[in-house]
Amino acid sequence: MIRTGVLAAATVMATVTTATFLGSSSADAADPKVAPGGNFDLSVWQLQEPVGSPGKPTTISSSRLQGPGGHQDAYFYTDTRDGAMTFWAPEKGVTTPNSKYARSELREMNRSGGAADWSLRGSHRLSATLRVVSVTSNVCVGQIHLGSGGSSTKPLVELYYRANGDIVVGTENSPAGGQTLHTVGHVPVGRTWSYAIAVSGGDTIDLTVNGSTKHYPIPSSFFPYKQYFKAGSYNQSTSDSTTKGARVAFYGLNVSHG
Repeated sequence: MIRTGVLAAATVMATVTTATFLGSSSADAADPKVAPGGNFDLSVWQLQEPVGSPGKPTTISSSRLQGPGGHQDAYFYTDTRDGAMTFWAPEKGVTTPNSKYARSELREMNRSGGAADWSLRGSHRLSATLRVVSVTSNVCVGQIHLGSGGSSTKPLVELYYRANGDIVVGTENSPAGGQTLHTVGHVPVGRTWSYAIAVSGGDTIDLTVNGSTKHYPIPSSFFPYKQYFKAGSYNQSTSDSTTKGARVAFYGLNVSHG
């Protein structure tokens, strides 16, 4: 078994009993013997992994992720001690053409099978309960990414976890690039915490970390774009090492639109 924890399983479970596993009533219902799709509703996600051919990471479709016998491997698997949906992204791995960093990360999809691509109007929310098991320097664990509406491939917002325990949100200055960083919390490595990244009113990002919410205006240059959520382990450091990287365990993951 891949070693995935620095906390005893009993300790982990004690900290996440209020987290909701999609498709289950509570974290206590998580089955550590099944693939992540047996504990989480992965019908609205597809997975990108840090393997494949240069510039073309492997993508696992939603249909292959779903159910107790769904896809899992060394980069995406169920922790057999506590049922956590776990993502591993090494410092050396296949990357997308627009990034030098490897990722094991979910990309939001529609239940119909198409790629999610929603307007800033309305309300949109990504919420998670997780812990960063290990990280070399920095990992992105959740984001709102730009979809159709222009040529930019930037995110609107990225939520980072630093190796020193700081939780930092990066809000993009414009579709052309440039982030403003805001420290929004601190949690030691291996401790469970929660976040919610939401859009309200079409022009505001509402970020909640461990129950504390901050608001950030969305620059008008983003208004023509549609968006989608991402979550997992998007490692933010690179080297020739396949053993160093970021391992992130999720105990709850939910998307809602209204």
